[in-house]
Amino acid sequence: MSLDLHADCNWPGEDALMRAYHDEEWGVPLHDDRKLFEFMVMDAFQAGLSWRTILYKRENFRRAFDNYEVEKIALYGEDKIQSLMQDASIVRNQAKIRATVGNAKAFMQVQAEFGTFDNYIWQFTGGGTRMNHPTCNAEIPAKSAESDAMSKDLLKRGFKFVGSTICYAFMQAAGMVNDHLEGCRHK
Repeated sequence: MSLDLHADCNWPGEDALMRAYHDEEWGVPLHDDRKLFEFMVMDAFQAGLSWRTILYKRENFRRAFDNYEVEKIALYGEDKIQSLMQDASIVRNQAKIRATVGNAKAFMQVQAEFGTFDNYIWQFTGGGTRMNHPTCNAEIPAKSAESDAMSKDLLKRGFKFVGSTICYAFMQAAGMVNDHLEGCRHK
């Protein structure tokens, strides 16, 4: 079997929104705290669902969660949580909504300790992107030693929905790991 050195990753398929996400965001190093929180929330909500489902609700999540302003989200009370539970434009999972509020509080504590969440989170890859060299989707891991360590530390700090697999997906989204297939023009 020969490797097509000009083949993009095939997981986005022909879906325009998935392709744009693949081409413009996935695997690109991200250092903006608000965007990092957005990906943390999106990856938590993805648990048990497809990435496509979450991506197609992305703008709805931004609207519902005040454009990911952690200071606002950390103050959400029961009325806001119940309002979000009635919002059919997002994933209405009470545990994940409540986790988002708690994670916003924990996120702010990390920012207070490290100056930025970015300073904290990138320590798990030594401040740089881990370049993997998969030749097919089956070679892309679901987790790593780094995502295990990240998960353990986030859980210790009070975060929820941050298991190692979710952390690895977050690392891919934030460009902490690059799992584009060998030969993908976005490698």
